[in-house]
Amino acid sequence: MIRCLSKLFLLALLVLAAGVFVACQLYVSHAGSGKLYASAGVIPSREVGLVLGTTRLRRGGGENPYFKKRIDAAAELYRRGKVKHLLVSGDGGNHEPNDMRRALVARGVPAKAVTMDREGLRTLDSMVRAKEVYGLTHFTVVSQQEHDERALLIARHYDMDAIALAAGDVPFRVAVMAHVHEWLARVKVVLDLHVLHTRPGHLGAKIKLPHGA
Repeated sequence: MIRCLSKLFLLALLVLAAGVFVACQLYVSHAGSGKLYASAGVIPSREVGLVLGTTRLRRGGGENPYFKKRIDAAAELYRRGKVKHLLVSGDGGNHEPNDMRRALVARGVPAKAVTMDREGLRTLDSMVRAKEVYGLTHFTVVSQQEHDERALLIARHYDMDAIALAAGDVPFRVAVMAHVHEWLARVKVVLDLHVLHTRPGHLGAKIKLPHGA
């Protein structure tokens, strides 16, 4: 009898965990409703675009397709005049902001139109710092769709009027682990916002973006 009850308890926990997992996926996806755009040609104009960081190279070597597609989308956003300035936010220890800025300049974006945030260690940090350090509340996020949705959830929680441009995605079969990581990150962000009340690891002094940004 005890063994039977233990199995039932374990099954109940698994069902509960699966339910929470699915609910988190749907909750985060809903944050992008009406605020996510598939093309730089149709997205409304905002003064600043926030490009969320990722590494230039994959762990096993070779170019990271997420990086390339994200940079291409941000450069197009600037070329079309949909933003006047780009804030690239990532892990400075991994040189993400430097790599993003260099890649944007190589695509024709003026160096003076790009500001680097080296303390964007995670998406939560990048989004909250955009508001509390750089004073942004009305801006465009640039990343892949699933990542955009997670960023938009954070923006909504912190009363930011953000929209997002979905950069080209990477096929599931090519980046299985990246998609799995994103699914888990969605659960984590719900916990961070509504249970743990997690704050960025570092904020620091306020920084004013160049005039007109």
